[in-house]
Amino acid sequence: MNTEPFTFHIDPTPTLPTRWCRFIARLLGWVLSYGNYGIALLVWWQTDWFIAIGIFLLGFILFGILRSKLHNDSIPLAQREYPYEDVAIATWYLSRNYCINLSNN
Repeated sequence: MNTEPFTFHIDPTPTLPTRWCRFIARLLGWVLSYGNYGIALLVWWQTDWFIAIGIFLLGFILFGILRSKLHNDSIPLAQREYPYEDVAIATWYLSRNYCINLSNN
């Protein structure tokens, strides 16, 4: 029998190397959080309020799918059960896919 205690390691949310990557992470986090409202207001301004309500409700589904896709593609497998804010999901996604080889200038 193994009597050593199991230590679970949680990786911290990575820091992005450049100011541009941090700005894009904040922007992507904002879009994931509030983009649905902006699109519904834009549709309401261009068309009718009834269509805007439908787009607003459909936006919850579409932004939820997008958030889930980014969450599952970027956060490590052992940490996927923990809730993350949208900015943290965006930071993980950018650090794994786009801001990998950039130096800290």
